[in-house]
Amino acid sequence: MNTRTLGTNGPTVSALGLGLMGMSDLYGAADEAESIATIHAALDAGITLLDTGDFYGMGHNELLLRDALRGRSRDNALISVKFGALRDVDGGWNGVDVRPAAIKNFLAYTLRRLGTDHVDIYRPARLSPDVPVEDVVGALAELVKAGHIRHIGLSEVSAETLRRAHAVHPITDLQIEYSLISRSPETDILPAARELGVGITAYGVLSRGLISGHWTARRETAGTDFRSHLPRFSGDNLDRNLALVEALRAIAETRGVTVAQIAIAWVLARGENIVPLIGARRRDRLSEALGAAAITLSESDLAAIEAAVPAGAAAGARYDEAQMAHLDSERA
Repeated sequence: MNTRTLGTNGPTVSALGLGLMGMSDLYGAADEAESIATIHAALDAGITLLDTGDFYGMGHNELLLRDALRGRSRDNALISVKFGALRDVDGGWNGVDVRPAAIKNFLAYTLRRLGTDHVDIYRPARLSPDVPVEDVVGALAELVKAGHIRHIGLSEVSAETLRRAHAVHPITDLQIEYSLISRSPETDILPAARELGVGITAYGVLSRGLISGHWTARRETAGTDFRSHLPRFSGDNLDRNLALVEALRAIAETRGVTVAQIAIAWVLARGENIVPLIGARRRDRLSEALGAAAITLSESDLAAIEAAVPAGAAAGARYDEAQMAHLDSERA
């Protein structure tokens, strides 16, 4: 597995990271034994960056990761944790809390669940308009100084917010959705990150499975699968988006690779400062995704991909209206 550096002075990590959310939450039921086996397979393949959140399964994801890392060297896993999203006993959402006192509370619980004395990268999942980003980063800087976290990250923030945050304390990486059909970061956010020396960890590189090549119009989603509520997965939007996938499939077949592999390889090719997070929940999907790391896309490949799936071609927003309102990255 090749490596990349997150930010100018950040840690060296595997060129692909593993996102663990789907092993606990939001995509329907997952097999815990298979999830742990998938984490083990990722580590054995050289993946070092493991991304979780304290609200994934209301703590379940962190406990799952602790179990997966038991008996393995902590030094071989760089753990990235998101915090701040509030849940209720039924799995519902109750807003965001990023007050400094809350941050320290969240971290205390995270460290206990993970069974570790530090988190490598700690980041708010979303920001709150009631708490200036300077206060959030200031609290995180105190935790860096105390040794409880190694690096500060952010998630889904605008270029302006990233600059304000970076002025308080160096930001190691910005986690943001970035894929062939989610390209809004290219306008302002990616250039700002490069200017500041901030790395990018790109999630949703397969748009939650939509451009994996495995999704079909006939696929039914469970009630616990939040994709059933996303605009891109419904009605005419789905048909239009799957047509884009078929255009991409034609290119993939000429290269002898899968749709998922060429979509991931495209993100890898967007810059050495970008690390795609793959959300595989099973070993077979992980194995497929790992194949993307060996693909080198030529200029003609990239041109063909751009022609098949041009920027702005996706039908529908990536979240519903209520969730989009929480994204600082989408504010004009």
